[in-house]
Amino acid sequence: MNNGDNTAIFSTDIGVIVLNGSVKIKILDFLKGGCKSFDDIVQHTGKAKSTISVHLNDLKAQNLLEEAIDANDKRKKVYFLKCQYVACSQEPGMKHYTEMLDVIGSPDMNSFGCLKCLFHAVQYGFRAHGVNCDPIMRKIGNDIGTSLSRNFVSSDMESILNEMMNFWEEHDIGNFTIISINPIKIAVHNFFDCRSIPIKEKTLCSFAQGVFEGVFKEKLGVECVMQMLGKCDENCDACHFQMLLI
Repeated sequence: MNNGDNTAIFSTDIGVIVLNGSVKIKILDFLKGGCKSFDDIVQHTGKAKSTISVHLNDLKAQNLLEEAIDANDKRKKVYFLKCQYVACSQEPGMKHYTEMLDVIGSPDMNSFGCLKCLFHAVQYGFRAHGVNCDPIMRKIGNDIGTSLSRNFVSSDMESILNEMMNFWEEHDIGNFTIISINPIKIAVHNFFDCRSIPIKEKTLCSFAQGVFEGVFKEKLGVECVMQMLGKCDENCDACHFQMLLI
């Protein structure tokens, strides 16, 4: 959740909230791991108790978090998220967006597919205007994965992955290979042609993460994170993920 100018965007039941300030963002980032006590938050942020108390009250007033009585100690409170991290600010850059628009206006678009080019242009468009949309892309991927799972009948991990491979190939989504089953490690090679499109400034790693997480949660009934192994850029031939249970 860290970004250059400490600006982050969150979705709540009452609408979108934009936060400026590293302490509040740090608190919300910490709560992604589950309920935390007041003392836990103070220790994590390194700030005074009075400062954290003010920030927690502000975050509650903005509908970003809630508090409850600690089930293990009725004298204490715990805090948990009531929002979804959507995006953060980044340095704008028009270069790759313009290049993608040039691809759309050329015969090259036919070789990649119009819808795939438009999809990539939308992603580059957000980044061109200073919005890092990885968090919401991951959440949307998670929702899509949950829905896609209805197409699969298997109930064990290896069979589910094989069904996904066939489904991806049949519907021209991309391809991936299974590196290992225990632990689950996957190499995603060309998700939505992200490595075939000429502009490779940013692949769709967060979207692919979400799709796998959604499928596994729905089919296996487990909460998991598809952790990225290493840095993914234009010089690598695949995004590598490992499943971590949470």
